[in-house]
Amino acid sequence: MVGVTGTTRTPGYDEFGRYVAERGPALLRMARSLTNNPADAEDLLQAALVKTFLSWERISHPKARDGYVRRAMVNTQISEWRRKRLDIYPTDDVPEQRVDDPTWRSDLADVVGRAIGRLPDRQRTTVVLRYYDDLTEVQIAERMGVTLGTVKSTLSRAVDKLRRDADLIIERTTG
Repeated sequence: MVGVTGTTRTPGYDEFGRYVAERGPALLRMARSLTNNPADAEDLLQAALVKTFLSWERISHPKARDGYVRRAMVNTQISEWRRKRLDIYPTDDVPEQRVDDPTWRSDLADVVGRAIGRLPDRQRTTVVLRYYDDLTEVQIAERMGVTLGTVKSTLSRAVDKLRRDADLIIERTTG
């Protein structure tokens, strides 16, 4: 296929573009969980997507694509950590620095996971599809076989229950 600029495009180019447009926000959230700032997360995702694009034709099953991109992000980030570690030189002088406790993220994820687990099945499914899988309300309605109004009201009730969840209230006031 020849593009507008006259360059030849790879056969899976359009399919890859649709995949990135659809799954990009969810993949960016994962990249943010691996990095310290949004700019690094965008760079990490871009590097992983380049690796994925180069192997796009070999990824035979569409459901394996997210796993491939996520693995590429993790491997790229591990390589970056190793490269940064080599830039650190030991010294006898220990600088005074505030060290943030990263465990709050895993603690919060655990509290949120348990709170979502306490929701009724339909509410839990709707919350997971909307906020974890990043589907639109229309896509959720199609997938669940319900009306758009049902999805909206179910999400509203679920979010209200989560706002009133005792563990999450404690986490918000102490965290």
